[in-house]
Amino acid sequence: MAHYAKVVDSIVTKVIVAEADFFNTFIDDSAGEWIQTSYNTHGNQHPEGRSLRGNYAGIGYTYDATNDVFYAPQPYPSWTLNETTWTWEAPVPMPTDEKIYTWDEDITNWVEADSPPE
Repeated sequence: MAHYAKVVDSIVTKVIVAEADFFNTFIDDSAGEWIQTSYNTHGNQHPEGRSLRGNYAGIGYTYDATNDVFYAPQPYPSWTLNETTWTWEAPVPMPTDEKIYTWDEDITNWVEADSPPE
């Protein structure tokens, strides 16, 4: 079984699991096209070394036909798309200590998350 994304105007509208033969008889009169995506591909990497189209497609993802890749919606205006991994990157790297951080777009930096209530 494989995964396929329905792409309409470069945006993924649904993702299904089907055999490739399914598309030999499937009639879809709606706009867009079905494009195969790999459940195990993320950041343009696959555990077995056979990445397919940058990232596993999700609803709302963009399909870039020129580069033949899927990528997630931009999470914040200040983040940029890494065109090697096809993932979004913050302008400041997240700290690597044991604390939990969230992105604050107003100051374009990571802030320590509030501690959960006890």
